[in-house]
Amino acid sequence: MLLLAAGLLLAVAAGEQESPPGSRFVCTSLPLDAAGSGCPLPPVPMQGGGLPPEEELKATVLQLRETVLQQKETIGSQRDAIRELTGKLSRCEGADGKSAAGAKGKDTMGDLPRDPAQVIDQLSRTMQTLKDRLESLEHQLRANVSYAALPGDLREMLQRRLGDLERQLLSKVAELEDEKSLLHNETSAHRQKTETALNALLERVSELEKGNSAFKSPDEFKVSLPLRTNYLYGKIKKTLPELYAFTVCLWLRSSASPGIGTPFSYAVPGQANEIVLIEWGNNPIELLINDKVAQLPLFISDGKWHHICITWTTRDGMWEAFQDGEKLGTGENLAPWHPIKPGGVLILGQEQDTVGGRFDATQAFVGEMSQFNIWDRVLKAEDIMNIANCSINMPGNIIPWVDNNVDVFGGATKWPVETCEERLLDL
Repeated sequence: MLLLAAGLLLAVAAGEQESPPGSRFVCTSLPLDAAGSGCPLPPVPMQGGGLPPEEELKATVLQLRETVLQQKETIGSQRDAIRELTGKLSRCEGADGKSAAGAKGKDTMGDLPRDPAQVIDQLSRTMQTLKDRLESLEHQLRANVSYAALPGDLREMLQRRLGDLERQLLSKVAELEDEKSLLHNETSAHRQKTETALNALLERVSELEKGNSAFKSPDEFKVSLPLRTNYLYGKIKKTLPELYAFTVCLWLRSSASPGIGTPFSYAVPGQANEIVLIEWGNNPIELLINDKVAQLPLFISDGKWHHICITWTTRDGMWEAFQDGEKLGTGENLAPWHPIKPGGVLILGQEQDTVGGRFDATQAFVGEMSQFNIWDRVLKAEDIMNIANCSINMPGNIIPWVDNNVDVFGGATKWPVETCEERLLDL
């Protein structure tokens, strides 16, 4: 229909150019092959090319869109020509339709519709058909791009992914719940353990506040030094003031030979041998004061409990030695007129080469000791006898033997003991 309309329009236009004003219109027919040269058609896309189906569909859609635009422009420009052509046809038929056609030749209007409105209607239907085809192609292209480009079924894949994510989420929630439960259990156990420890501490504090001790009495304990090493020892927390006289008493039970070692030593800065009681090797027991030496006639290496007391005064350096309440020796000129220096360290079981340290294992005491007391005066012989016989309890006024004043280190231990009772068992 478009070809026929285009040919008719060209024929009329040619007749108007050749006809002078006021002349009659001549209607002639055109051969069928004449329409191709006058109205070029849009190129039709070639099928079977090397492009993918999606690209071919896209190209087809673009070409159809161009064709539709061209058809719309053609329809718009031809409507006016059709109206003018209709007027001319009416004039031709009014003048002498059949005679004019017979005079000039064959009826050229036999192949055209008699009603111009029919031509417009056919063109409109053609346009609608092209639009429908275009929409169908676009829909098909969208469908191909949406699904053919993805592997497998997109919805099924998404559902599978969502299912996997949901299972992972549930598994993680379950793990968190388990961890929460374990944490709650551990927290409860830790809280219970902490409460138990606190209760034990509170009970211990209560005992200390009431004046209780690990022993029946604060002084009824002994220090055990079972090995000859340089790391087992006891330490007196208190230190000595400046002394011009002293008495040292203690209970000893030695289990080493030869020599009991060093029952105690007192060192101050600048003088490691301020006061030392030592039996080293086959030598007799010696008392050192300010590095001066006096040999004592004591014999306590039989493995039994013995009570030892030593007195000293700076006046003429007088000294006395007592064993089990009996005075066995006396002397003078032991560091005379030398006051004992204050602020030193008092060690049980080791001889100090420096203040508080550098012990020698060969000089260590091996055994047990108890009731280590120091006074700042020379005790009477009668008092010493009563202490040795357990007739009186007379703690030292400078260093008393109490539990909270003695620390042990390196494996040394403190045990409850009643020294006088154990001494009776040794007899």
